[in-house]
Amino acid sequence: MMDFIKEREVFDLVSFGEVMLRLSPPDKEKISHGQVFEKNAGGAELNVASGASLLGIRTAIITKLPDNKVGRFAKYKIRYGNVSDDYIIYDTSNEKRLGIYYYESGAYPRKSSVVYDRANSSITNISLDEINSEIYDKTRLFHISGITLALNENLRKVSLELIKNFKNKGVAISFDANYRASLWSEELARETITGILPYVDILFISEETSRRMMQRTGTLEEIMKNYTTEYGCKIVLTTRREVVSPTRHNFGSKIYYDGKFFEQEPYKNIEVVDRIGSGDAYVAGALFGILKYGDIQKALEFGNAMSAVKNTTYGDMPASSLEEIESIISSHKSDGTQDEMNR
Repeated sequence: MMDFIKEREVFDLVSFGEVMLRLSPPDKEKISHGQVFEKNAGGAELNVASGASLLGIRTAIITKLPDNKVGRFAKYKIRYGNVSDDYIIYDTSNEKRLGIYYYESGAYPRKSSVVYDRANSSITNISLDEINSEIYDKTRLFHISGITLALNENLRKVSLELIKNFKNKGVAISFDANYRASLWSEELARETITGILPYVDILFISEETSRRMMQRTGTLEEIMKNYTTEYGCKIVLTTRREVVSPTRHNFGSKIYYDGKFFEQEPYKNIEVVDRIGSGDAYVAGALFGILKYGDIQKALEFGNAMSAVKNTTYGDMPASSLEEIESIISSHKSDGTQDEMNR
C-alpha cells in the first residue's frame, strides 16, 4: 500500500461538490427544437464517488441540496449510486434551488453542447460550520474537482479549508483540474489551482489544461514530472481523448508515479452513446485501483476501462460492476478471438 494513504477507515473516499439536475432532449434532438426533456442527476464529484463505489469501495459525498422534491430526487440518485448520503446538508431557505444543466448530444458535424443554469444554487452558500467535522476522521481519501472551485468565491474558500482539514488528519487529497472555460477565466483558475496544488497527492489533469490554462511548456512527460517536483504531488494522471466524431472516440492515459511512467494501448473506436461523465469515470476507476490495490498498473487499467465503458451508457453516473470492468480489461489485453456476446 502507498504510504501516503491510510489503511482502513469508515470510508475509502469522500468527495465534495455540486449535484445537479440534468435535462436532455432524447434521440439527439436539439434543445431549441425538442418538446421533451429526459431527467437525470449528476455532478463531477458524485460521478466519481458513485463509480468507485460500484466497483466495491465505500464512498460518501458532502453536498448541499434544496429541501424540496427536486432535492429529494437528487438524494435518491445519490443512494442509487451506492454513495452514502450521511453528509448531505439540506437548504431550507426561501432561495433554495438545485443547479440545472441542459445537455444536447451532437451528431457529426454538429458538436454536443451544454447550457448551464446553476447560478446561486444551494451549494454555493454552504458554510464550513454546516459540515459535520467528524468526517475528517472517517476517510482515507478526499476528492474534489476544479468545477467546484469555479462556482463562486465562497466555495473556493470552503474547499480550501476542507482540503486543509482533511490533510491535517492525514487524509490523501485527490484533485481533478477539470477546467471549464464557461465557468471561470484561465487567470482565476490558474491562480486558484496553483494555491491548492501543494496539498494535492493525486492530480488528474489533461495535457490541454496543463498547456493552455496552466501555461506549462515542454514535453508531456516533463510537465507531469514538474507537478511532483514543484508542488509535491505523488501521482499525476493525464488522459488523452481523440475525438474522431461525436460518436467515435479513442481514449487512453498516462500515469507518472515514483519516477516511472505507466501506459497501455488506448481503447479505439469507442461507440459513444453519451460522453458526459466519462472523465469522471476514469477518475473513479483510477482511484479504485489505487485505494483497493495500491497498484498504479491497476489504476491505469481500471481508469481506462471505466471511461471507455461510460461512453457507451446514458446519464452522468457510471453504471458498471467490477465484474463487467474486469471482463472489459481482460478483453482489451487479449490478442485472440473474442466472443460476440456474453452468455
